[in-house]
Amino acid sequence: MRALFFAALLFTGVTTAQATSESNVRLYAMDCGRLEFTDLAPFADTGEYDGHPGTLMASCYLIRHPRGDLLWDTGIGDKYAVDPAGMQLPNYRAIVRKTVQSQLREIGLDFSDIEFFAFSHAHADHLGNADRLGKAQWIVNPKELVWLASVPSPPRTNLALIGARDPSKTISITGDHDVFGDGAVKILSAPGHTPGHQVLLVRLAKHGPLLLSGDLYHSHENRQGRRMPVFNVSRAETLASMERIESIIRNQRARLVIQHSVADFDSLPHSPSFLD
Repeated sequence: MRALFFAALLFTGVTTAQATSESNVRLYAMDCGRLEFTDLAPFADTGEYDGHPGTLMASCYLIRHPRGDLLWDTGIGDKYAVDPAGMQLPNYRAIVRKTVQSQLREIGLDFSDIEFFAFSHAHADHLGNADRLGKAQWIVNPKELVWLASVPSPPRTNLALIGARDPSKTISITGDHDVFGDGAVKILSAPGHTPGHQVLLVRLAKHGPLLLSGDLYHSHENRQGRRMPVFNVSRAETLASMERIESIIRNQRARLVIQHSVADFDSLPHSPSFLD
């Protein structure tokens, strides 16, 4: 039986080391807030959502690997949990009913225990708790930092949110990056929404490959119609990234999780439960 197992690995192109790593990887999906919009018009530059209200999920993910814990995105920010009804911001109502800190504590962790932090991009709804991660090694595309420093903020960005980053512990990347060096967790470059936008591919032994979208897509309708927000920095780069990531999804037979989709989030086991 053992010989058959290793033969199967060789047939699929998966090394023994990769299989061993994947068998010890866990993914925890965390509710990091909701964004309630009275008008979703900005999320399609071709007019499909003009005048339509809607809610976007703000999800973030803890990936536990034998070589460390990676937090992917941090949501809107625990500071908005003060009022269950949420807080009205310039573009949306921010609602946080369960803090990221409390979800980490349910699995025996705190922000200070996180060894690695990476974010899909520098919009504020993905960096809301980043200022709590001063002890982590940040994995960052310098293009994103340059862009963040150059744009007016708020409403969509906030330079102060990356103030906890320790440059001496920052891992700078310019493209794809294998986080733990074994193929189990890969950051994939997907620019266009922002200059340094990226997505995350996680290989899980039981579940299989899963790709976290960042803001490559905000909804399944946007994916199907190749729609994109009016505030993307490059239409051409976004379309090229969509084409590349869709090819990777097909070739890897990966499940795509659209991070802003409430339905996609609800289809996952929620922390402290996990996928492995």
